[in-house]
Amino acid sequence: MPKLTCRVLTGYMDVLASTLEKAGYEEGRDLFGAPYDFRYGLAAPGHPSQVGSAYLERLKLLVESACAANDGRPAILMAHSLGGLYALQFLARAPPAWRAAHVKRLVTLSAPWGGSVQEMLTFASGNTLGVPFVDPSLIRDEQRSSESNLWLLPTPKVFGNTTLVFSQRHNRTYSAKNVTQFLNDIGFADGVEPYRTRTRPLGEVLPEPGVPVTCLVGTGVDTVESLVFGDEGFDAGPVKVVYGDGDGTVNLASLMGPIKAWSDSPAQVLEVVELPKVSHMGILKDKSALDQILRILDSINLNATSTTTYQF
Repeated sequence: MPKLTCRVLTGYMDVLASTLEKAGYEEGRDLFGAPYDFRYGLAAPGHPSQVGSAYLERLKLLVESACAANDGRPAILMAHSLGGLYALQFLARAPPAWRAAHVKRLVTLSAPWGGSVQEMLTFASGNTLGVPFVDPSLIRDEQRSSESNLWLLPTPKVFGNTTLVFSQRHNRTYSAKNVTQFLNDIGFADGVEPYRTRTRPLGEVLPEPGVPVTCLVGTGVDTVESLVFGDEGFDAGPVKVVYGDGDGTVNLASLMGPIKAWSDSPAQVLEVVELPKVSHMGILKDKSALDQILRILDSINLNATSTTTYQF
C-alpha cells in the first residue's frame, strides 16, 4: 500500500502518517491506507454504485487480512472528513458479528455528518479552496462532476428551513430543503437526479456504526454560514458571506448535531473531543491535534495489546 493514504489531501496526510510512525506504527504491519476515488459516491437504496461497492468489499478484505496478520486483534478505523461518512456506511452495512470481531473503534477527524454550507458555494461558483490566482469558474465543472461533492451538500436533518443562500437575481432563498431548486437555478440540472436519488438518502439517516466512536472536531474557526449572490448571478460569486462557528469548512451544527442522537442509545459508545481553533485541514498537522490523536490511540490501546489503524 502507498504511504500516502489519500492523495487528494496532498502533504497533510503525510504529517499524520509520519506522526503515527514515530509513535511506533509501521506501514504494512499495523498502519494501512484505504484511499478512495472521491469522484464516485456510494450505493443508495435502489441505486447501486459499482465503484463504491467494490471499494467497501476491498476495505473489508483489507481489514480482515490485517487483523489476521496481527493475531486476530481488531482494528481502529481512522477517517478524515468525507472518509467519516464512508466509514460509517461501511460499518453500518457490516454484520454485527463481523464488526465486533474486526473493529475496536472508529475515530473520525472533522467528519461532515450533515454536510457543509460551503459546498453550496462550490456548486454555485466554484471553490479554489484558498489557492491564489485561480479563477474558481475554471474548476467548477470538475467539482460539480464529483458525486461525493453532492453528498456534502447541507442536509435538511441538520439545517432544516434555515436560509443558506439568497439570490437577488432570482429573488429566491434556498435552504437545505430546496437544494434541487438551487441546483436547477445555478445551471446544474444534471445534478438534480443524482442528488435526489443517490446522495440525499445517504444523508437523511445516520445509522449507528455499531462500534465505539471518537469524533475529533475543530471549533472556533470562521465558517461559511450563509451566502448572498447579487444581480449578476451565481457565476460572479457571492456579494456577501456570513460566517459562523465550525472548523473553517464544516459548520459546527454538522460536526456535532447529527451524532448527538447516538449518545442516547445504550448500545452506542460516543466520545466527542473539541479542538479549539483547529481547522478542517489543520487537524491533520497541528501539534495540538496530533497530540490529541496520539492520546486517544494510546487510551484505546490500553484495552488491547495491539491494534491496527487505518486512515481514509
